[in-house]
Amino acid sequence: MTNAPDSPAPPPFAATPGRLTLYRVAFLTIVIKEVNRFLRIWLQTVLPPAITMGLYFVIFGNLIGPRIGTMAGYPYMQYIAPGIIMMAIITNAYSNVVSSFFGAKFQKHIEEILVAPVPHILILAGYVSGGICRGILVGLVVTLVALFFTDLTVHSYLVTAAVVVLTSALFSLGGLINAIFARKFDDISIVPTFVLTPLTYLGGVFYSIELLPPFWRDLSLLNPILYMVNAFRFGILGVSDIAIGQAFVVLLAFVVLLTGVSLLLLERGVGLRT
Repeated sequence: MTNAPDSPAPPPFAATPGRLTLYRVAFLTIVIKEVNRFLRIWLQTVLPPAITMGLYFVIFGNLIGPRIGTMAGYPYMQYIAPGIIMMAIITNAYSNVVSSFFGAKFQKHIEEILVAPVPHILILAGYVSGGICRGILVGLVVTLVALFFTDLTVHSYLVTAAVVVLTSALFSLGGLINAIFARKFDDISIVPTFVLTPLTYLGGVFYSIELLPPFWRDLSLLNPILYMVNAFRFGILGVSDIAIGQAFVVLLAFVVLLTGVSLLLLERGVGLRT
């Protein structure tokens, strides 16, 4: 009597109940680690943005704002508040992932995560979720600071939440790509210094692009941060220099693009294999 042939082994990433449990545990482990990481050092990760953005409100709002008057029908302080909040979200979502992922790469324990029996998309999602959590938390803290200086009422909760999540995800992906290519700690400060900061200040945080001459207004439309700031401003105040549908198309396109690039880099082990 012959034994029945063994059943074929499932594919490496088959969606069996056991593997789904493994994937869920792996994802939640990365997210919890990332959240605990920035909460444990909240004096360095959460408090400084609140102080910095508070200074923006004091300088640009209290000192310069009264001389400018209104913009798009709103007091200048109220007009710039959404942009300042978005600036904090962008910076912190980016910083969280670039520092965490590069730290893991530098300390040589990122290999333990990459060789685990889970898809790279879950590893990517875990790090990005950590960046989103920090972006949302810092955004809430800066919003509370803003309420000490001006009144803010949400025009559309759906638009506001969607913009915050998509923007945090986008810059978390950007931080991961920067961390992959970085070879030393100085490399993780190049993009924030020479790319993010100029684009943020030129992204309509402190002004409406309608005030610019036609050439500079058209040139500003090439700045992706302009769409994020204006979409968030629409969610809070209900005004925007950019059509809200167009802003979401740009946001989604960049998220999809950077997700694809990040997965490709992880799959090929670019900057991760020695």
